[in-house]
Amino acid sequence: MKSTRWDHRLGVRADDRNLVGHAGVVLLRRIADKTGLTTALARALPQGTGPGWRDRGEALVMLACAIMLGATNVLEAEQLQHHCRRLFPRPISDSTLRRALEAIDGPAAARVERVRAAIRRVVWTMLALRPGGFPWISVCGRELAGWYVLDLDATIVTCSSRKEGAAGTFKGSYGHHPLGAWVANTRECAAMLLRCGNAAANDVADHKSVLAAALRQLPLPIWSKLLIRIDGAAFSHALLEHLQALTTSRRRVRWVTGWAINTADERAIALLPEQVWTCALRQDGQVHEIKGPDGEWLSYQVAELTGVRDLTGWPEGMRLIVRRVNPRAGMRRS
Repeated sequence: MKSTRWDHRLGVRADDRNLVGHAGVVLLRRIADKTGLTTALARALPQGTGPGWRDRGEALVMLACAIMLGATNVLEAEQLQHHCRRLFPRPISDSTLRRALEAIDGPAAARVERVRAAIRRVVWTMLALRPGGFPWISVCGRELAGWYVLDLDATIVTCSSRKEGAAGTFKGSYGHHPLGAWVANTRECAAMLLRCGNAAANDVADHKSVLAAALRQLPLPIWSKLLIRIDGAAFSHALLEHLQALTTSRRRVRWVTGWAINTADERAIALLPEQVWTCALRQDGQVHEIKGPDGEWLSYQVAELTGVRDLTGWPEGMRLIVRRVNPRAGMRRS
């Protein structure tokens, strides 16, 4: 691939001349150019003509780089570019960035989504061809080779002024409540659903929408294994049955979700004999402990409740694992 204008004859020297602030942006921008993302975005977005016209694909890439450097709005994104004027002599103004974002309507957003999926396939191919191979997740020292791990979770984005979609959240703060999906293997965001601050944490339709968008982004092989992890927001018959139905003849899907404990669960837990409880382990294989109020370390314990709790009506083959910690007397529920 030919060098672009900005990185032609680019070099790195350890001296006090031609200093560039936030030099790490060089790697981000170079990766976007090398993988073809910048060019592909330019083709997916509406183009214009005339003097001073800025490439909208380049504008989006520079905006993403600025966000990675800590920018929280388009004005900060413009200002951060001035730290790298020796590399990018023509910073993209905040008004140009706004116009580039406003040009992304429904059809343009669909084209951008297809571009992201195509470039992700290129990047994942490069990862698989490197000496270390594709990054697989390890659990307690065991590598889950061939398993792609997808995490779904909602997050709170606070704001201090009345912005579009901002509202009171279930945590008592004010802002937005987006729902996203991340690939744990590569630590990349595959999909994000922007939602109002008062959006429900366990909305089934939203989870299905984000999950579908994330699956469109994953360049999975024809025969693939996928592990989906969701917290307690997935506790519903509709969503668990949807997860169960994702398994096909060419795709094996397993899922791990949270569970809202109720009276029936408590009665079943009380029937468990003491000898079935064992120490809980973290993902790295270390014993899961927390520090108590008196400075003592308390260990979590786990046990399987599948054969004790009646799971009639829930997805077939589902296993129920419960966890406990022995609190000090003052912490116990009366």
